[in-house]
Amino acid sequence: MLIRQLSSRVAVGGTAYFESIWFHDLDWCFERRIFIFNVPAMLSEINKENELSDYIKNVSISSVSKKEVSYEKTHSVSKTELETEPLLKPNPQRFVLFPIQYHDVWHFYKKAVASFWTVEEVDLSKDLVHWDSLKVGERHFISYVLAFFAASDGIVLENLVERFSQEVQIPEVRCFYGMQIAVENIHSEMYSLLIDTYIKDPTERDFLFNAISNLECVEKKAQWALNWIGDTRSTFAERVVAFAAIEGIFFSGSFAAIFWLKKRGLMPGLTFSNELISRDEGLHCDFACLLFKHIVNKPPNDRVLSIIKEAVVIEQGFLADALPVSLIGMNCKLMCRYIEFIADRLLVELGQEKHYGSDNPFDFMENISLEGKTNFFEKRVGDYQRAGVMSRARGEETHAFTTEEDF
Repeated sequence: MLIRQLSSRVAVGGTAYFESIWFHDLDWCFERRIFIFNVPAMLSEINKENELSDYIKNVSISSVSKKEVSYEKTHSVSKTELETEPLLKPNPQRFVLFPIQYHDVWHFYKKAVASFWTVEEVDLSKDLVHWDSLKVGERHFISYVLAFFAASDGIVLENLVERFSQEVQIPEVRCFYGMQIAVENIHSEMYSLLIDTYIKDPTERDFLFNAISNLECVEKKAQWALNWIGDTRSTFAERVVAFAAIEGIFFSGSFAAIFWLKKRGLMPGLTFSNELISRDEGLHCDFACLLFKHIVNKPPNDRVLSIIKEAVVIEQGFLADALPVSLIGMNCKLMCRYIEFIADRLLVELGQEKHYGSDNPFDFMENISLEGKTNFFEKRVGDYQRAGVMSRARGEETHAFTTEEDF
């Protein structure tokens, strides 16, 4: 046990005296919250530089570093999954990020960081003029779609916070989930702001903000997602597939419908935010597929297909019957085919065979590149990235001149 004497000067009633303090070991200090804050000033005052130097040289932190960190938490996954699934195994190193172990996961995290945006970057000034010129059916469709989006992002957030972030023990995955949570918050704010901007009647606005309770077509989709959050019997892998379907299928038809408005030159703020959000959700869906590849205990192929088919039926019912895209001049049958096309693409990403064999009936969606197309309404592109982030992720040095750096 290390015993060293330090002297501290204490002034009482104008009279200075020295009080001896004995530090028995580091743990003793930490337990009693003993800290020295202005060390240089103290040394200068009492001229004890040499004593403190000797103290520092002789302090051994080996007793601290060798201690086992004790941290227990409850898990909502099964004992079998905890023991056999690398992503879910308790990991004593999960508090330390480097060295990176899952480089593909880390790359997705850096892509998410590079694509960060805020609602203040979306200009809605021209939308109000367009909104007043829309047909009643078009305004009805947009309002209900925005109501679903506003609610659904909150559900995705709930799953990330309550389930996935707590269950996965890999730091790189948690980094992505942390970024996704921030981005989903922005999406939720954006959709709420759109409703708040377009809908001036307080009663109607409140009705849309509570769409899960008020709209049966929204409630059905929301309930399917909520059931997966509360499901304690399904495996982690099954829930990953389900939320890939939510972000890949439940959102796809509505995204396409809003892009249809862009094709017609309508609602520039709405369509630009849709471009940004659809890109984000595409990344989130792709990440779920990547995570699925890392899962050891994958569900049977027929189980994966069953989950995807359920999502397809619900989404087709939403956009063909409950809230038909015919309201904005789209063909409902073509929309159903488009959803099947998206589902097939998701199945392939999950390592499955195509099931529907449908092609993409919407040529304008082929022209919407989430990697490099410029939104003609805006001065910037909808796939912009934070400068230099991806270069650093690839290990490249960046020395570009910018006027935005702090000097």
